[in-house]
Amino acid sequence: MSGRSHVTSHVLDATTGRPAAGVGVRLEASDAGTWRAVGAGTTDDDGRVGTLGPEQLPAGRYRVVFDTAAYFGDRPTFYAEVTIDFLIDDPAQHYHVPLLLSPFAYSTYRGS
Repeated sequence: MSGRSHVTSHVLDATTGRPAAGVGVRLEASDAGTWRAVGAGTTDDDGRVGTLGPEQLPAGRYRVVFDTAAYFGDRPTFYAEVTIDFLIDDPAQHYHVPLLLSPFAYSTYRGS
């Protein structure tokens, strides 16, 4: 994973059929029930954020938080933020958390 975050993401805007550029994304870790920031980034022109945090993370509970209200701006949306809470159970693996986004729905899955 040289030079690449242990956790990455890719955001696609389902309403435009294009990558969602400029989405703020935070990576947080749970420490005994308290969330602490691990890293942050903004999606590029291809909707990707590859510099979200460190190259290596220990096993544990994490979440990525997408600032969807800022991305949609003046367009009506139901979700001010999208939070995806997940577990890193194998620190040797890379974790990719894609988001397919629209103003009133979203979906995600574990990518590679």
